[in-house]
Amino acid sequence: MSDPSASDDGPGDDARTRGDPTSTAASDGGEPGGARAVADTVDPSDGEGGGSALRTIGVAFGLGIAGILGLLVVTTLVGGAVFALSALTEWEPSLLGSFVAPFVVGQIVAFVGVSLGYLRWRGMDRSEMAAYLGIRRPSIVESVIAVIGPVLVLVTVFVVGSLVLLVGPEPAQNQGAQTTLENPSIIPVMIVAMLLVVGPCEEILFRGVIQSRAREALSVVPAILLAASVFAPAHFVSLTGGVAAMLTTISLLFVPSLIFGAVYEYTENLVVVAVMHGLYNSILLTIGYVAIRYAPEMEGAGQAGALLFGL
Repeated sequence: MSDPSASDDGPGDDARTRGDPTSTAASDGGEPGGARAVADTVDPSDGEGGGSALRTIGVAFGLGIAGILGLLVVTTLVGGAVFALSALTEWEPSLLGSFVAPFVVGQIVAFVGVSLGYLRWRGMDRSEMAAYLGIRRPSIVESVIAVIGPVLVLVTVFVVGSLVLLVGPEPAQNQGAQTTLENPSIIPVMIVAMLLVVGPCEEILFRGVIQSRAREALSVVPAILLAASVFAPAHFVSLTGGVAAMLTTISLLFVPSLIFGAVYEYTENLVVVAVMHGLYNSILLTIGYVAIRYAPEMEGAGQAGALLFGL
C-alpha cells in the first residue's frame, strides 16, 4: 500500500489495493467488499490506513453535504425546467412531471454522482468501485435478510417512536411524504422509485462510500455511528416544523440508519441494504396510505408513516 499519510482522499491514493477483487480474494475467500477487507488489517487506534479520525469525520460530513446540496440544486433545476416548459407551451404538467421526475433525477445525479465522482477521484475504475462498495449478487441468507429485515426495522422504529413520542414533541412533517399521500395516484410510481432509486442511491453514498471510507480509519461501531450521524440530519431539508419537531424526526431516523449500517457491515453487500432500504420505505408509504385512505380515525398512524417513509 502507499504511505498511509498520503492515502487519504486524493488522486494519488492507492485505491487499487482496496478495490482490486484479486487482492482481497486471498484474504476473504473471494468475497468482494474491499473496503472492509483492507480496513480490518488496519489498527484503528493508530489512525493509519484511512487518515486520522478527525479527517475521516470531515470527509464523511463533506460527502454528505455535497450529496444534499447536489440534490437541492438538481431538483430545483429540473423542477424549474418543467415549470418553464409549462409556461412556454401552456402544458399543464402532472405530478409525475412536476414532483416525481425532479425527485428521481435529483437522487440519481446527486447521490450517485457524488459517490462515483469521489471514488473515481481516488483512482478507482468500475471493477474496483464495485469491489470497494461490495456490489454483488446476494446469497440465499443475504436475500432473506434483505426481505425480512425491513419488517424487523419497522417494528423497532415504531416501538422506539412510540416511546419518543411519549416524552418528546410531535415529529416534523415530511414534505415529500405528505405530497405523495395526498395524491394516491402516484403512490405506485413512488413505491417503484423507493425500490429502484431511493434505496440504491442513498445507500451507495451513506453506507457504500461514507461508511466504507470511515472503516478505513475507524472500528466497526464508530464507523456505523458516523454514517448514521451524516444520514439522519441530512433529511432536515425535507422537513417542515419547529426545531424541536425536526430534532424528534431526526432522532427517529437514527434507528433504521444504525440497522442498515450494521447489516452492511455484517454482509459486506451493498445490494442487501439497498433492497432493505427500498422495501422499508415502500412499506411505510403503504401503511400511511392505507391508514389515511381506509381508516380516517387512524390518521395519526398514517402521518407517522408519512413522516418516516422519506428515508
